Amino acid sequence: MATDMMSFYPGNQPGGTPGYIPLPYYWWEAGALMGTLVDYWYYTGDTTWNDDTMAGLLFQVGDEQDYMPRNQTHTEGNDDQGFWGLAVMSATEYNFPNPPADKPQWLALAQAVFNTQASRWNTEYCNGGLRWQIFDWNNGFDYKNTISQACFFSLGARLALYTGNDSYAKWAEKTWDWTSGVGYIDDKWNVYDGGYISDNCTELTPYQWTYNIGGFLLGAAAMYNYTEDQKWKDRVDGLLKGAEIFFKGDNNDIMTELACETVDRCNIDQQSFKAYFSRWLANVVKWYPETSEKVMPWLRASSVAAAQQCTGGDNGRMCGLKWNNGGKWDGSTGLGQQMAALEVTLSNLIHESRSPVTANSGGTSQGNPDAGSGDIGRNADIVFRPITAGDRAGAGILTALVLIGLVAGCVFVLAEDDEEKKRAFGRMPGKFSTALASLGIGGATAGFVSGLGKGKEKESLDSVEKVPHTTHTNMLSPPQEVTPPPVLPTAASELGNLGPSDAGSSDAWAPAERPPRRLSRRVAEV
Repeated sequence: MATDMMSFYPGNQPGGTPGYIPLPYYWWEAGALMGTLVDYWYYTGDTTWNDDTMAGLLFQVGDEQDYMPRNQTHTEGNDDQGFWGLAVMSATEYNFPNPPADKPQWLALAQAVFNTQASRWNTEYCNGGLRWQIFDWNNGFDYKNTISQACFFSLGARLALYTGNDSYAKWAEKTWDWTSGVGYIDDKWNVYDGGYISDNCTELTPYQWTYNIGGFLLGAAAMYNYTEDQKWKDRVDGLLKGAEIFFKGDNNDIMTELACETVDRCNIDQQSFKAYFSRWLANVVKWYPETSEKVMPWLRASSVAAAQQCTGGDNGRMCGLKWNNGGKWDGSTGLGQQMAALEVTLSNLIHESRSPVTANSGGTSQGNPDAGSGDIGRNADIVFRPITAGDRAGAGILTALVLIGLVAGCVFVLAEDDEEKKRAFGRMPGKFSTALASLGIGGATAGFVSGLGKGKEKESLDSVEKVPHTTHTNMLSPPQEVTPPPVLPTAASELGNLGPSDAGSSDAWAPAERPPRRLSRRVAEV
């Protein structure tokens, strides 16, 4: 399952970008994948994917090391950033191998995500909560969705448990109180998708997703472990009661994405939700062991059903979306399907796995309570620095060199014999200096160009081994040697050498813009 899951990830291939998966997947799901890879190592001890995991988690941190890379501002919401934060929080709790000392550390990255999100707590509308989107130009800025609250809540609860800092717990409590107070979690333990600020978040979007209730189960279990307060125990028990609607089959024990799976309407995002629900249910068992009697039968039955239908694809083992399908593959394949099947399978090993660590019980990751402060309040688009005289001069030189190369290539191809080629190359620099001057390019540049061909023309031409003309029919390097140009500079250079998968990249060269995201990850017109 893990190998087939990684077949959807090009970030560890030559020319690929660590931590990036191209369309139809969005950036957040790459962060979710990193979380699955951390889980895979935690449960199995297999280090096969550890280098890829570390490379992906570090490459996408952004300039301020808080998972807000500037080339994702047209897609990144609070929930997207939250999934990356939860991935590094798992790395912290599981003692995943730490990055080199000169790189950002797992705990500090989780704290940076939390700090930037706490600064976005918005009381202007609905008296609290996080908006779905971070940037006001993105579709959904007027929506406060439950998964953004769930990610922030559970991250705060886990930071409190790990660090012992009660400030995180207070934020977690505040987030729970707001979410339940506005009705996203009702008194029957239903957890809804969210609401619009235009309605003061009172007109709820009624869809229920596994990852929404799963995120609050995760945080509530961490809070119960941290506080030992009866109210958190009651909240976990209540949410588990509410989660029963997601288990179908003859024994009501096979996990089902109820809002879309039963009507064949799950989109790319929704196909992965059961992965996180499975992951977080296993965490609940570890932090609140008494839940095992209820949770483990769900996970066992679901894992068996998931494995039985993994018979698709050309290799005969790809997993589909539907587990409650009589063991039949439903014809679908994708990253989400593979992650979900793998996570529910791994979750059955929770009792054989070591307990998550804390700072006082074996944790080694280094934190920074002020992490992310450089990005607090940022909601502006990319701002490029003004073009300087030096930039113009450099551009002039590069333009000149490109022109020389183009004309030289034409002359070389069109010349009929070697002597004509030599004479042509000998005349070129002088003619180019005149041409450059007529274009207004500075004298220094023209002088530099005019000196290129003097004194060594014959020696340089004679020393070049002649290449048969037929070898020039294919002007492209082999595909594995082509490195796409970066969209934005500098980020990768700050991370140093992460191995061959990032060679030639100076930032995640993913397109800066993608098609607008459909409003919320819910089913339209179900």
